Amino acid sequence: MARDLILKQHPSAKVSLHKTGGGVFEITVDGKLTFSKKSVGRFPTETEIAGAVSGA
Repeated sequence: MARDLILKQHPSAKVSLHKTGGGVFEITVDGKLTFSKKSVGRFPTETEIAGAVSGA
């Protein structure tokens, strides 16, 4: 879901999944962490995904 949303807004973006442990879900743009499920305690909404990518 997040990947599709990001690519819809930014078709040339490179989106990748990195397997980790502990239920971590993070959005990083150009090396900058823009959303962390571990910090917030939940998955992002579609609006938060768009903001995390656009606002970076």
